[in-house]
Amino acid sequence: MKARFKAVDGSIVAPTGFRTGGVFCDIKRLGTGKGSDKGQKRDLALIVSDVPGSVAGMFTTNQVCAAPVKLCVPRAAKGIAQAVVVNSGNANACTGRRGMKDALAMADLAEETLGLPAGYAMVGSTGRIGVHMPMDSVRVGIAAAAKVLGSSPRHAEHAAEAIMTSDTRPKQVAVEFKLGGKTVRIGGICKGAGMIQPGMSATGARPAAAPGVPAGLHATMLCFVTTDAAIDATVLQAALRESVAHSFNRITVDGDMSTNDTVLVIANGLAANRKVKTRRGPDFAAFQSALQHVCLTLAKMIVRDGEGVHRVVTVRVSGAKSFADADAAARAVANSALVKTSWHGGDPNWGRIIDALGYSPATVVEDKVDIGYSAPGSRKVVWSLRRGQPTRVSYAELCRAAAPGEFELHLRLNLGKHEAVMYAADLTEHYVEFNKGNVADPATLGG
Repeated sequence: MKARFKAVDGSIVAPTGFRTGGVFCDIKRLGTGKGSDKGQKRDLALIVSDVPGSVAGMFTTNQVCAAPVKLCVPRAAKGIAQAVVVNSGNANACTGRRGMKDALAMADLAEETLGLPAGYAMVGSTGRIGVHMPMDSVRVGIAAAAKVLGSSPRHAEHAAEAIMTSDTRPKQVAVEFKLGGKTVRIGGICKGAGMIQPGMSATGARPAAAPGVPAGLHATMLCFVTTDAAIDATVLQAALRESVAHSFNRITVDGDMSTNDTVLVIANGLAANRKVKTRRGPDFAAFQSALQHVCLTLAKMIVRDGEGVHRVVTVRVSGAKSFADADAAARAVANSALVKTSWHGGDPNWGRIIDALGYSPATVVEDKVDIGYSAPGSRKVVWSLRRGQPTRVSYAELCRAAAPGEFELHLRLNLGKHEAVMYAADLTEHYVEFNKGNVADPATLGG
């Protein structure tokens, strides 16, 4: 179905009936590495709906998952929520029983402060692993955020800032479209720059998958989406699962899956559209298209703002025997340190690429592989390899194809009809410098 929506301002407060606020409450004082060494930047946000809504979530499949994830999985399964409290500067991961107690206390404090029923608040955290949450700061922050709740683009900007860690800029988007004869909006904010290769599922259990779109197993990415659409919770979950499979589960900066990866969406129904109760029909298709656009837009923002990223590369694999093969081949290339460093240098080194294809779990026949470059969205491909052999294209022309800040890498296996895509980044000296830390100065050590 062709998308029919337009961009609007306000991200998570663009939909009717949502308010948000972000504050500084000194959570980052405990330190989460260089990314949080930014002065008094906001580090706690509330996102609140005026009425309870349907909720859906996708969560990290890392076997070591943070307390907020463990709290949110069963709450999301109940299908109803009204608020999210989220902090940066502390992941509340690997914090044992105290961590679970603190995550529950964050939810309880948000519900009490906002006058919500028990169980209606979700929790998100990002930052350093293994540090207990400074709950005195959290209490102050929740109270302060509740007092500054609002529905202007400025309020959304504050919330987007409050969830950042090593991000260099806020990430937000919103769209408007027609659904069941009514005007509906979907908005979202996200954060993420390092420890990025999400592989999320609805329960946090492996494998992360969507119907017909299995996903491979893989600093934190968090995403919070709001919509005023009226949609059944189970249908919302199906739409989110599909959208994440084609967006957040398709990105990689460094190949590391976080303990905290989370995507949450709340739909409060205040647009008063005909309620979407099934995955069949034009209403679901329209909603799915808009939600996937929001998720993919935000996911690409994460890659572009990745730690030390200089170039962004869309890796497109086609002609694989199965989707699993296409996915495995794309991930092997997208995460190869040798390939990623050659991208950084603008070097069209097809030898490293075919090597990565060869050691991937995918079935690969050397004398059938094609490797080429194109501008984003262009059908004109400059081929460096055809049927396993180098082409007559000059090295200078190949260098020009690999020189832009964004380009597409086309990998044809010519063995079947299946394909996969990964949105990837290069590997730079700055990434290493940023993440290596200094053991003589523990404040520089990241999560």
